[in-house]
Amino acid sequence: MKTLEQIVAEHRDTWKARSLEQQRLEIENNEAVAKLYGLEDEIPSHVPLERVSLTNNSAFRWPNKTPEERDELFAQSALTDLISYAVGCMFGRYSLDVPGLVLGDQGATLDDYLERVPTPTFMPDKDNVLPIVDGDWFEDDIVARLRLFIRTVFGEEHFEANLRFITTSLGLKNLRDYFIKTTGRGGTSKFYDDHIHRYKKRPIYWLFSSPKGTFNALIYMHRYNSSTVSTVLNEYLREYEAKLEASLQHQERLSAGDGTPREKAAALKESERLRKVLLELNEYEHDVLYPLASRQLDIDLDDGVRVNYPKFYPALKKIKGLDAADE
Repeated sequence: MKTLEQIVAEHRDTWKARSLEQQRLEIENNEAVAKLYGLEDEIPSHVPLERVSLTNNSAFRWPNKTPEERDELFAQSALTDLISYAVGCMFGRYSLDVPGLVLGDQGATLDDYLERVPTPTFMPDKDNVLPIVDGDWFEDDIVARLRLFIRTVFGEEHFEANLRFITTSLGLKNLRDYFIKTTGRGGTSKFYDDHIHRYKKRPIYWLFSSPKGTFNALIYMHRYNSSTVSTVLNEYLREYEAKLEASLQHQERLSAGDGTPREKAAALKESERLRKVLLELNEYEHDVLYPLASRQLDIDLDDGVRVNYPKFYPALKKIKGLDAADE
């Protein structure tokens, strides 16, 4: 099986050839029209490649970049598209086995998916919640699911090389940074920035996020039901808090133990960090998520994201321009 880098390069070359062919056709068309009206010497027929308006024509998308820069940007764009599609498969919106939209109706369930795709190559998430935290704390963590997706689609042989290609092309130290790392205070990750932009500030995947972004969980609005917030609370936030509490106790034992001064200082520093994190998460639970879960809100997809998303503030990551107060 080919590497992901080879596949992207072939995809890029295919679109280069299509763009050149479209350029040739447009030039021929201009020449024919000019000849018809006897204007060959008055109207230029040449069409710069930068004006050939195909979506994946790199020259059209990035006219002021060098060919090398365009190739890099094309790879980045292709990989963000791939990750977006992968997340869609995680939620059952899409499937590797059938074309087009699979789950797109309000209250869609995994059973609905299995009616369409009885033996899926890649199984969607069972409870419609993908946790996004700073490590491998959950089996269905979004990074773990993406790694499984890459293995499933592109095979095991080049798995590590494919991961390196993704992280290098996207300028990441590791895959998790794409979902976790934010830009500036109160910012969103590269993944959620891309999703918000892709859906023009009407995201179909909603991000539950604690105030400092220590805890995040992604859901698919079409699979939302009145118990979804309770699932985020009970199965993920509280479970994460319990795991961090255990880690804190371990670090406290290390800081008071017989380790070297450096080891004890590191354990003490980590204990202090965990206490701050747990304080943030406890406040998010008691002040925000628990009251929201108790309300068991229903939504009507016909009202659109513009109406529904702000109903869940401040539990969800706030999106500028998507607020009832901005009407």
